[in-house]
Amino acid sequence: MDKPSPIASAARATSASGPVIHVMLVDDSAIVRGMMTRAFQDEPLIKVVATASDGEMALRVVTQQSVDIIILDIEMPRMDGITALPELLRLSPQSRVIMASTLTERNAEISLKALSLGASDYVPKPSSTKEPDAAANFYRELKQKIIALGSKQAKHMAASRAQTPSAVSLSLPPVVKPKIDLRTPDGQIQYPDHPIQAIAIASSTGGPQALLSVLKALYQTPVKVPVFITQHMPEKFTALLAQHLSQDAQCDCNEAVHGEMISAGKVYLAPGNFHMCLQPASSAVQVVLNQEAPVNFCRPSADPMLMSLANIYQRQLLVVVLTGMGHDGLAGARYAIEKGGAVIAQDEETSVVWGMPGAVAQAGLCKAVLPLPDIAPYIIRALERVNHAGR
Repeated sequence: MDKPSPIASAARATSASGPVIHVMLVDDSAIVRGMMTRAFQDEPLIKVVATASDGEMALRVVTQQSVDIIILDIEMPRMDGITALPELLRLSPQSRVIMASTLTERNAEISLKALSLGASDYVPKPSSTKEPDAAANFYRELKQKIIALGSKQAKHMAASRAQTPSAVSLSLPPVVKPKIDLRTPDGQIQYPDHPIQAIAIASSTGGPQALLSVLKALYQTPVKVPVFITQHMPEKFTALLAQHLSQDAQCDCNEAVHGEMISAGKVYLAPGNFHMCLQPASSAVQVVLNQEAPVNFCRPSADPMLMSLANIYQRQLLVVVLTGMGHDGLAGARYAIEKGGAVIAQDEETSVVWGMPGAVAQAGLCKAVLPLPDIAPYIIRALERVNHAGR
């Protein structure tokens, strides 16, 4: 029987860029665990401190070794990833979990379920290690997500150890972040000056949960304008996400289809591996999907969607930037404002990663920077101007 494998001490090192992020790899393949460990050796911010070959072993490890990030496979003997996930989060509540598995429709469904159970993100494994580009992209994406999700945990854990070096806590209190007012100089939330005829939403890490929260509250009342969403997700995931959003938020959400005409009140989700753009078509608006080069390393990317929508709806467009790493959506939001549109963003406190919303907020582009529960009420209030237009 394999034994849990802590491969580093609990002491936290500090790189030039900040505290090192402690990672545990959970995968039934020793080859995969070895390849991942070697892939992280050139990243000073990441240190693999433990490995496990199944869920049961992982549960034993987290009672002995403090970790910031757990990379969790889905299909494993004895205890699979989806079974282990809730117990891992119970035993190690300070840890963030990234699901990693081969890209199949079944695994995509399980990964979405894992997000609802508390996993922070997912990354699809390349289908073949013989594809160097696919493998390189996998490790690049995984490193980015580990750093984006793990930096806050690592800093907090480092501070905790500095205060109590003889003790390691597995139930740390949540990080208390300072409140940053990034609204308007007088502290008042601003609303668009013109009726809103289209809503565009950009999201990434933490996005599926945030999208569900926003749409569920938004569609408590009839929505009379189209809603366009770019969520960073691979193929197979987006179709399933659209189904979940339709069922759980009680809205008409589907993957966008090339050439289809836009209908008011519907939700259009960019398909994985395609940019979703919009173009005028007679007196209507039409979906145009393309597989042009990734933008901000993403396909779909929010920027092409936002720019195409800004050209059509101009000052009648409302852009919403939700949780996500990176800065996708920044250029598109800036362009939307140049065309007269309005932008709001999710605040840092309620974002899983304050990359995308932080980029537009710190650039001074937002009418409001709001907690997640306040996003839908803001949109509803902005849409009321549609009903009052012309009075």
